[in-house]
Amino acid sequence: MKRLLALLPAMLLAAFVSAAPGDTTKVQSFAGLQMNHYGAFDTTVEFPDGSVSYRKILMNFTLGKYQCPGNPQYCGDWDYDVHMFIMTKTGDTLEIGRFITPYANASYARTPWTYKQRYVFDVTDFYNQLKDSATVRIFYSGYSWGFTADVRFDFIEGTPPRNVIDIDRAWATGSRFGDNSPSQYIENKVDTKTFPVPNGTQFSELLFMITGHGNDDNGCSEFCKKFYEVELNGNKFDKTDIWRDDCGFNHIYPQSGTWVYDRGNWCPGDIAFPNRHKLAGLTPGNNFNLDVDFEAYTGSVTLQNRSWGSYNIQSAVIHYGAFNKSLDASLEDIIAPSDHETHFRFNPFTGKPIVKVQNTGSTTITSIKFRYEVNTKGQKEYTWNGSLASLETADIELGLMTDLQSATGNTNTFNVEIVEVNGSADGDATNNKLTSNFKAAINLPVDLWVEMRTNSGIGGVGISQTSWKVVDLTTNNIVAQRNNCAPSTTYRDSFTLNPGMYKLEVEDAGCNGLYWWASPGDGRGELNLYRKVSVIPVPLTGYFNGDFGCGFTQYFNVMWPAAVTEVNTQPEIMVHPNPAAEQLYVSLSGLARANGTIRLVDMMGRVVLQQEVNSSTVVLNTSALSNGAYTVLYTTADGSNAKLQSRVVIAK
Repeated sequence: MKRLLALLPAMLLAAFVSAAPGDTTKVQSFAGLQMNHYGAFDTTVEFPDGSVSYRKILMNFTLGKYQCPGNPQYCGDWDYDVHMFIMTKTGDTLEIGRFITPYANASYARTPWTYKQRYVFDVTDFYNQLKDSATVRIFYSGYSWGFTADVRFDFIEGTPPRNVIDIDRAWATGSRFGDNSPSQYIENKVDTKTFPVPNGTQFSELLFMITGHGNDDNGCSEFCKKFYEVELNGNKFDKTDIWRDDCGFNHIYPQSGTWVYDRGNWCPGDIAFPNRHKLAGLTPGNNFNLDVDFEAYTGSVTLQNRSWGSYNIQSAVIHYGAFNKSLDASLEDIIAPSDHETHFRFNPFTGKPIVKVQNTGSTTITSIKFRYEVNTKGQKEYTWNGSLASLETADIELGLMTDLQSATGNTNTFNVEIVEVNGSADGDATNNKLTSNFKAAINLPVDLWVEMRTNSGIGGVGISQTSWKVVDLTTNNIVAQRNNCAPSTTYRDSFTLNPGMYKLEVEDAGCNGLYWWASPGDGRGELNLYRKVSVIPVPLTGYFNGDFGCGFTQYFNVMWPAAVTEVNTQPEIMVHPNPAAEQLYVSLSGLARANGTIRLVDMMGRVVLQQEVNSSTVVLNTSALSNGAYTVLYTTADGSNAKLQSRVVIAK
């Protein structure tokens, strides 16, 4: 059983001027569609005529937002499933992709009104349906609005790993789970089916998409972990959990809802991954029986605000011919360095680049030689050794890339190429190169310190769920760490690092960070990284005031003090901590000198605190202020600068 997903940087999909393997034909099906009602949005699309062979076909779904007319209570705020279907003239209706919208309130940093999220689906297996004229359907299962859809298909010329001989639709149902009455029993809706095996078939697979929704008294089917088994000609195999256990590591975070909770094979804001089950021992020209059996379960609906849960199922049996290539490694994605939003948790990055590779040939791959560079210089080579069976994928960590230390700003490029597979030339050179754009990791001095105030956790007893460590990326050694901490306790740890490449890795065993609105009983903790000579914390990309789920990682380079430069020279005001309680640190940067006045203004526009300043760092006593939101304003004494302002919340 495999998870099915291929993610590629958008730049890879650019069409070339001359016709050659690797050229890309782009077909737009939806542009700027406002998903403003529950149900189907259909459009007729003219696809290529089928006369050209395509190595890969990608469906790119870009989710955006719009402001709902009339200012309703909810707009882009809820997790709804979105289904993509292809509907042909011959009557085929097949689901080719599914994802769940995020809790995307515009007040959250990652989901403003300008929010865009790219979901990329490998739909190569549906080439026979993506020909000539066909209907593409978006089915939006939402009851509030605020999301937009742009959908484009990219047909990349070349030879696919295998040719699809036929696809048979299997089960397509939304079935209650736990209601075992004859009319609702899931085993009656997902029953045994008989399928023929087409001539020329070498491989067959069941593509099974299932997501759980709704909550009975036991949280089923959204919040309960159940399983199913595939049954081929009476023999059961591939027992599979209907579950995602990594929602607290979601790449779209924080969200304005319960994003950290694990769910029935989906996470808010992410693709719902179908499962693949190999159907072995089939004979072309014969029939076979196929069934899916679910874990026995009897539910109940007696509690308030509970209703029957259900499983949403779409499935198909796919028959393939023989492999078209013997030896072929395909570069599928650059995970780091990258500025693609799907890889937010890995970036900005320094250290050993990470790429995703698939074996698209019939021969097991035991070694791959890579060549890679940053900003078209400093080319390096690295050989990976291991074992990668046909159609398997692997995330491969390349050799240390010291040129990442010298990268600056937000417009860098990383190029990687496969140059050898199993010690010889690769069988298909058209899938051997990728390029990513990326932002440089921050540079810090050698002397640093970390301050962590743990939250109260579960009842304020035992060991804190939160820990941190600093790892030297050259040696993979832990050079500083703090774990096994007491609840509601402040720890300050200073350390001196050698120049090099590092990561600060923060973990939370409870997967609800140091602060999460849905766990008020845990209280509020805080973690900050400081330069030794400063009381203003280093901005941590993935921290979000403690709302980081299962953890986050901050990559950074350490330079000798003379080599550390501040990238931002524009006037800026920063406040810390936020939220604050008894005192507030205010830092001014980008000014020739600090000489002016800082004012705190409440929501009514009243100045509640004022202080003259003549240094870049100021400590304000906020102990007398009431809880609430305030604006921090700085104005220069001579009026030479425009006002600098920031927002802060006082919470005691």
